[in-house]
Amino acid sequence: MPHNFPTPHPDFLEQTINYRAPLDAFDAIAYYDGSCYPDRTKGEVTAVCDKEEMNMLSINLFHVIVTRKRTGEEARRCMIEMAADFLLHHISSPYVEQFLFPQQYHTEDPDKAYF
Repeated sequence: MPHNFPTPHPDFLEQTINYRAPLDAFDAIAYYDGSCYPDRTKGEVTAVCDKEEMNMLSINLFHVIVTRKRTGEEARRCMIEMAADFLLHHISSPYVEQFLFPQQYHTEDPDKAYF
């Protein structure tokens, strides 16, 4: 799938981790990047890009939004800056090397039955 944020590339490498995102963060997450999204029922977050490092960066910034350290707009600006450093200038960052938050367990949310 063609994707133009933060630079034109094809989205084809999909990576998913367990992560329970709060419902009130979904709007900011959607604003941040359409190729990084939560699945409430499964309790997962998925990032899709063309490089593993960019998926790592995307999910780390997803976490920054969820923990309210940055808004969706601020996370977009960070993505642009860090991706340019990594892709154009070969400058690495912990954001592209590893998850910067603890692994989550039992993240699924099957919701409630009403009948």
